[in-house]
Amino acid sequence: MDRLNSWLFLCAQFFSLSLALYSPIANAAEINWPTKSIRLLVGFAPGGGSDIVARLIAKSLSERIGQNIVVDNKPGAGGNIATEAVIRAPADGYTLLLVPSGHASSAAMKRALPFDPVKDLSWIGTITTYPLVFTVVPNSPIQSFADLIKRAKADPGKLSYSSVGVGTAMHLVAEWAFNDAGVQVTHIPFKGGTGPLTELLAGRVDVMVDTMTLTASLLKDKRVRALAVTSPTGASPIPGVGSIADAYPNVVFESWLGLAAPVGTPIEIIDKVNRELKWVLNQEDIRKKLTDLGGSPHASTPQEFQSRVERDILNFRKIVKDNKIELE
Repeated sequence: MDRLNSWLFLCAQFFSLSLALYSPIANAAEINWPTKSIRLLVGFAPGGGSDIVARLIAKSLSERIGQNIVVDNKPGAGGNIATEAVIRAPADGYTLLLVPSGHASSAAMKRALPFDPVKDLSWIGTITTYPLVFTVVPNSPIQSFADLIKRAKADPGKLSYSSVGVGTAMHLVAEWAFNDAGVQVTHIPFKGGTGPLTELLAGRVDVMVDTMTLTASLLKDKRVRALAVTSPTGASPIPGVGSIADAYPNVVFESWLGLAAPVGTPIEIIDKVNRELKWVLNQEDIRKKLTDLGGSPHASTPQEFQSRVERDILNFRKIVKDNKIELE
């Protein structure tokens, strides 16, 4: 019995020592972070949709964690300049990245990147998601997405659609939809800006494909009319407008904005930011502002966010390959 008691005593002492050694390491980030301002890098110019969301979230997160989150705009290369800067930053939780879904389409379109688009980042969680919308001018003879496909089958290549550029999500998802429908619609790309809308309103393009964030105000002002969205079946945010997936179940895509950090950032910091992000996105005023911007606020888990990014990259790469789209 004495030997048994001695053995149990030694086990208990070992267990206590292990906890003493482990706890400061496991909880250090939770206790000591943050102790200074945090940079949130945005790969686009001030004033755009990504920047607006970044500043909205930064303000509320700052109040929650007790340190300033400073939005740092580093536009260029489709957001990749900001991404590279974050990847090279110390993995200490003081540099974060606002990641747009263009991160996935860019990864699919580049012959080579100076970083791994998935493995070189620690994924924190999504902020908001929103579908793409296929729109026409209000007086267009095209009455629905089914009507668009019918007309495209009758006269291959005659109809046209605009996007904000070759290799963007708008371009790739449109090609995905038209491929599944078995039709040819001519792509008219623009380098961002107001070109797609200008050409649509002028009648020189038949259909515009863009995000719900841009299209929401146009629909409200009745400057355009929606044919379909790329939401899952039954999840269209536009009353009376269905999803492409109603007829072509594979064609589902929701654009997104989310947060990431340099790979190797302590999991305690990632989890804490994720928890605080969920709290922020549950606030009624934040939800309303994001909804008014055309989005659906949702803070995923880090694992869900990474899986979404991986899935979108694979889908986009397949579209690029199937359509023989030239890589950049």
